[in-house]
Amino acid sequence: MSTIALRLQTPLPETYTAALPADLEERIQEAKQSLGSNLVILGHHYQRDDVIQWADARGDSFKLARFAADHPTAKYIVFCGVHFMAESADILTGDNQHVMLPDLNAGCSMADMANEDQVLDAWDDLSAICGTEHIVPITYMNSSAALKAFVGEHGGAVCTSSNAEAILRWAFHTRKAEKVLFFPDQHLGRNTAVNLGFSTKDCVVWNPRAENGGLEEREIKEATFLLWRGHCSIHQRFRVAQIEEARQKNPDVHIIVHPECAHEVVCAADQAGSTEAIIKAIATAPAGTSWGVGTEIHLVHRLAQEHPDKQVFSLDPVSCPCSTMARIDPSHLAWTLEHLQAGQIVNEIRVDPDTTRWARTALERMLAIT
Repeated sequence: MSTIALRLQTPLPETYTAALPADLEERIQEAKQSLGSNLVILGHHYQRDDVIQWADARGDSFKLARFAADHPTAKYIVFCGVHFMAESADILTGDNQHVMLPDLNAGCSMADMANEDQVLDAWDDLSAICGTEHIVPITYMNSSAALKAFVGEHGGAVCTSSNAEAILRWAFHTRKAEKVLFFPDQHLGRNTAVNLGFSTKDCVVWNPRAENGGLEEREIKEATFLLWRGHCSIHQRFRVAQIEEARQKNPDVHIIVHPECAHEVVCAADQAGSTEAIIKAIATAPAGTSWGVGTEIHLVHRLAQEHPDKQVFSLDPVSCPCSTMARIDPSHLAWTLEHLQAGQIVNEIRVDPDTTRWARTALERMLAIT
């Protein structure tokens, strides 16, 4: 576990909360220049524009963690993302590096839907019902370090939305799995299973709040995929009706969604792909094309701004951002950097050695597979 057991953010002084945007920009710029090569700022694709403008690297969670690991001389890693991302960066970086999260309240609702105790209880239940010798646990990158360590210790691997198919092929072909326990996002698990030629009937949903996952013993024994009852609060907002409405307005629109969306939404779309895949698809699309996108609104707005020769819009008319990611704001970033200027490390995310060892095993296993 992280040494920060409770993610409780210290309230910021008024000098940050009441500061004007221009003042914060000047202070962030001055601190960034002062810290120089000792500092790396990482910005996730879903981050707000007034924060990501300061990032030395933009990307998804694993890409950013690897970027930090590839810069071992950077003493301070300020991760403008959410908690599990900062944990991954700490796992992959050296002991001489310090990973910080500007606001400790920036968590991930999906990652919080599966905790270590729940997974251990599920594993015990499965062991009693059908044995776990031929069950391979796979965790999505959007999970805590403790869960990454669990799959590392139990012969499983981590996956991302872009390599989930390759990881599941490895589980069945190399590890000879008869079943996969996939957490915490049921939708990515189901969509990937179908892409591999399985049926939705091969999948059952494990409810961690119910005895035996809310399943009959027969259902557990017959299932190939045990999908954790978890989801992304943003991607679950997208509906088939939104796709139908977009096509009514423009029959030539191209619909692309993230595989964290529900299966029926992915089926109704023209294309489903990871955040990086969505960015690439729109960047390489012909001028004049129209794109309805099913993912986080900050990224959709940024894509629209970066590609004015194309129509890029969110399928969700309400356009909700990732609320926990949005907790990282210029005030918290300035607060973090100015403390570093003064020689003080705040909001450090540190994963204990044993968890780090097994979590790194799971991540390295993923890299070896892909």
